[in-house]
Amino acid sequence: MADKNTEKDFLEYVVTALVDHPEDVKIDRTVDEMGVLLTLNLHKEDMGQIIGREGSTVRAIRTLLRIIGLKNHARVNLKIEEPEGGTGGIKRAPSQDKESEGKLEDLKL
Repeated sequence: MADKNTEKDFLEYVVTALVDHPEDVKIDRTVDEMGVLLTLNLHKEDMGQIIGREGSTVRAIRTLLRIIGLKNHARVNLKIEEPEGGTGGIKRAPSQDKESEGKLEDLKL
């Protein structure tokens, strides 16, 4: 495990095992004075699987990456890029948007 890309290899292994589109997984590794930054790019349909319910899956992945970083004397952080066409983490039914529009107009003075 003396390889400097250990955390990148680990992340790639875990993420490709979880997603439906493993061919779209791309990981960039950047090193600076703050430590190692892993930037994860995914297919937009796989975001939910990686984030998990209330962020539990990504929280577990980040914890494991930090442990790997401690063993290699490096600070490791994970950033997930929002894919094009993503919802930005907000999913609304079209009927909710129309209902909220009416309520906002009622609040105007």
